[in-house]
Amino acid sequence: MRGSVNTVNMSIEAWWPNLTSESRAYLIDNNGDVVPSDLVEEIALAGGEVNSDAWWIGERGPTGFYLSDEAIDWIDEVANGETPAPRGAGD
Repeated sequence: MRGSVNTVNMSIEAWWPNLTSESRAYLIDNNGDVVPSDLVEEIALAGGEVNSDAWWIGERGPTGFYLSDEAIDWIDEVANGETPAPRGAGD
């Protein structure tokens, strides 16, 4: 992860670039799957408040942490070289 980041409830557009390239590749390659706990921690350190009701958060529970359907679509767009429409942190 790059440098220190303010952990305000940031939208995926803001914290995505703060992940390592390996983590971004993992999320692209495993889009829709459970997010491993070490990657959830990296997202939090990158500025993604994982204990919030942000639009990019899907299910959280005993089976693990999942991104929302909208976040999965956002990652698909990024993986396809598209620029997804921006979303606000509170959306």
